[in-house]
Amino acid sequence: MEWSNRRKRLSSVQIIILFYAFSVVTASLLLKIPLFHNPGIELSLIDAFFTAISAISVTGLTVVNTAETFNVWGRLVLIVIFQIGGIGIMALGTFLWILLGRSIGLEQRRWIAIDHNRSTLSGLVALMLTILKLALIIEAIGTVILGLYFYYSNVISTWHAAMFYGFFSSVSAFTNAGFDIFGNSLMRFHDDHFVQTVHMLLIILGAIGFPVLIEIQENWKNYWTNKRIQFSLFTKITSLTYFGLLGLGAVVFYLLERNHFLADKSPIDSFFYSLFNSVTSRSGGLATMDFNALTDPTLFFISLLMFIGASPSSVGGGIRTTTFVVILLTIVIYMRGRTEIKIFRRELHPEDINKAIIVFIFATNIVIASVFFIMVVEGFSMVQIIFEVTSAFGTCGSSLGITPYLSSPSKILLMILMFIGRVGIIPFLLLLKRDEKKTGFHYLKERIIVG
Repeated sequence: MEWSNRRKRLSSVQIIILFYAFSVVTASLLLKIPLFHNPGIELSLIDAFFTAISAISVTGLTVVNTAETFNVWGRLVLIVIFQIGGIGIMALGTFLWILLGRSIGLEQRRWIAIDHNRSTLSGLVALMLTILKLALIIEAIGTVILGLYFYYSNVISTWHAAMFYGFFSSVSAFTNAGFDIFGNSLMRFHDDHFVQTVHMLLIILGAIGFPVLIEIQENWKNYWTNKRIQFSLFTKITSLTYFGLLGLGAVVFYLLERNHFLADKSPIDSFFYSLFNSVTSRSGGLATMDFNALTDPTLFFISLLMFIGASPSSVGGGIRTTTFVVILLTIVIYMRGRTEIKIFRRELHPEDINKAIIVFIFATNIVIASVFFIMVVEGFSMVQIIFEVTSAFGTCGSSLGITPYLSSPSKILLMILMFIGRVGIIPFLLLLKRDEKKTGFHYLKERIIVG
């Protein structure tokens, strides 16, 4: 009864964040158990906690080598954690509720809406089941393709081990977790364009956003039944921004590195290095090269891509693609002396514009503050710290290798950034929100000088 009363006093946002916090604690305790470690490995509590948050937030920043630290059972635990963080705790919870014959009430629907950034409560149960089905199908296809390839190309000698490597790689790529069990990310496949292509497709499918995937599925059915094909404004903006940034990232990477890292590479290798880094820098976290080989301007540009991150309602973090494009459009319309954002014959809601501005300002401030703090307490360069901080906030997982050498305060700060990146900035800001009390009056409005 006491827990029930306390739960009623908690907002839906607070409950969702508590769910993820509880998942992190549980995952930390599991990863600390020696049963899941390779012989002779002992994981400290802070390293277990860091790994758990990185896995729940599907980031991929690690302070230990996954391949050397965890055995098969430990890797299976990590896969489960990826699914919780990537697909979402409420999608899996909805499936369990239905499996147990439990009814899903209004309160649970509010939790689902917050977890997946939805503004309406209608159709949420069907949405969660569709998300779960799509995720499992995509991961299964990726598992079969990669598993068979690893086996028949003699990457892995036994078929069952090859399929397990394919399974782990597929889930890690689709959820954009960025973990690997090869020991050096995908560097051994730096010239294997097939493996890179499969991983890029999985990363894109996870980062483009579940609403986009669902609309593509529905319109695919409409195409074969001669029904009208129509995409929402969200899907149009998200897809255009995501793939626009992907193409821009590849071009800029090539231009910045063509006389440096790519100077001795063939045209096809240069193309794949540029494209793969653009894809993985949005949230994937996997690498086919050592980022320390890149120039500072390239590392800073990749940091900007990680800061923007993936699409809303996806497995990725960052400020999200829609926030980025709304900020740009807001600047453009102000320059043109207009007040409304019109795009694709639709007009954006003022509340969504305000949310985008709030998210951008808050994200910029916490990233700057985090960079400043780590610069004070650590001895690494500014570029290295910016890269690591934006990687944590964007739940990307790309690294210059300095994370294991950070002090405990800096590691804790990165953990906080990863957690915020997973739950989202808006829910995090609403964590302490209280019910508004109407005052019944307004003060006189007065203009001030800004800008």
